[in-house]
Amino acid sequence: MREVRALVTVDGRYVGEAGRFTVDSPWWNDVEPVTAHLDRALGVTTSVLRLVATTTSTTRDGLVTYQVEADRVPAGLTRTGEHEFPDHPLRLPWARPGGPAALVDWAARHVRPTGKPVQVKTWNLSCLYRLPTAEGPVWAKATPPFMADEAEVIRLVASVDPALAPVVLAAEPGRLLLAEAPGHDCWHPDDEVVERVVPRWVAVQAALAGPPRLRVRGVDVPGFGLPATLLHGDFHPGNWRSGGVVLDWGDAHWGHPALDAARLVGFVRPELRAGIERVWAGAWLEHRPGSDPAEALRHARPAAHLVGALVYREFLDNIEPSERVYHEGDPEAELARAQSLAV
Repeated sequence: MREVRALVTVDGRYVGEAGRFTVDSPWWNDVEPVTAHLDRALGVTTSVLRLVATTTSTTRDGLVTYQVEADRVPAGLTRTGEHEFPDHPLRLPWARPGGPAALVDWAARHVRPTGKPVQVKTWNLSCLYRLPTAEGPVWAKATPPFMADEAEVIRLVASVDPALAPVVLAAEPGRLLLAEAPGHDCWHPDDEVVERVVPRWVAVQAALAGPPRLRVRGVDVPGFGLPATLLHGDFHPGNWRSGGVVLDWGDAHWGHPALDAARLVGFVRPELRAGIERVWAGAWLEHRPGSDPAEALRHARPAAHLVGALVYREFLDNIEPSERVYHEGDPEAELARAQSLAV
């Protein structure tokens, strides 16, 4: 259960605190139920700017304090002392006053919304809005400068398989407008979804293999006949849609393809791993008949956690202090997992 404390600001100025309330979703960055409650209770349009404090350290549950922005001063607030929100050099654009509205305004220059935009998620890695249009929902996403340019990565993927990545409607540095991807999220994929996604991703990687076109993380895996290529970087099934589209390309980099397979195998339930390994290895053997994907994956299992430690360290080094609770302890945990799987 997540209890919400909302410190409301207008144009960056604290105007009062809303009454505390609970939401069913436990996840701190899931702000759609937070703003829905506040909009109803206060009669204004709100957006969550940033996390201020929590009483737990697990990215979920507890009492969570947010800085919330309202489009005007609402009635029904309580003054609970004076709260100041000084800027921080690592604060991201969407966490500053006017940031969410600027993202929505930018998106509305490219599509015509037919209803109220909804802030779905916000945290130190993205701010995500859903906008209704006559053609269906579209998604406006803001991303930080320390992550990959998702539009550029999607263009690479679409050059081989246009249906594997979402359709980009508009993009500029730090912003992305995406068409709706059909289906539902696949946190627990069945065999059909695995067969729909994994071989196609392997085909894209085989086609794009070659000299690096993105950053290289610097974690080596023995080749075993497989080439360096584009990696998704967070290739777990929660980033897949059941229609066959893969989302969230901000962790993309260049490296050994078994690192993506290791992320996937390590994420799913143990009883699914052998089947996924067979599908992945079989797909690579079609493209590289003399390779040994199974042995590459064995070496990639610990290496993937070394990559994870680097990624989490990068997050912590580039986000403001109040948001670091999302990732604190993660680099150390990833290093421990790597050691436990060492070949």
